[in-house]
Amino acid sequence: MSEQDEVQNVAAGQLRAIIERIERLEEDKKQVQEDIKDVYAEAKGTGFDTKALRSIVRLRKKEASEREEEEAILDLYKAALGMV
Repeated sequence: MSEQDEVQNVAAGQLRAIIERIERLEEDKKQVQEDIKDVYAEAKGTGFDTKALRSIVRLRKKEASEREEEEAILDLYKAALGMV
């Protein structure tokens, strides 16, 4: 086997390992997404508004300054439309 063949075999092996890792992580992600869906269904079953919960989760991911800026812009737009 030539040196080039060995290099190609190593590269193919590395590529296969990377693809397999990605596939495993995609499966893990799918399971986590299903778990999250189940938690929202449980919350809905106990009377919580899932749309509001999703909004809160989205807001908590942001920095306080980013949230404040978005809220200020939203308030400005609502005021301009006479919604306040």
